[in-house]
Amino acid sequence: MEIIVNLDVMMAMRKVSSKELAKAIDITEANLSLLKRGKVKGVRFETLAKICAYLQCQPGDILVFSSQSIGGK
Repeated sequence: MEIIVNLDVMMAMRKVSSKELAKAIDITEANLSLLKRGKVKGVRFETLAKICAYLQCQPGDILVFSSQSIGGK
């Protein structure tokens, strides 16, 4: 089971650059990049709320649960 991060897809749909979003939600571009690639262990609800407010979307538009198990089981 895993969480798939579709933030880059939502940003492309809204035509928002990483630099623009990072500035708007007050995080570094490096941290936004890690989030976009799913390389973080967690995300604060406050940060997720800021992203959703700026992109005018729901958390489920960004984070998707995949029931396929990790490791092919």
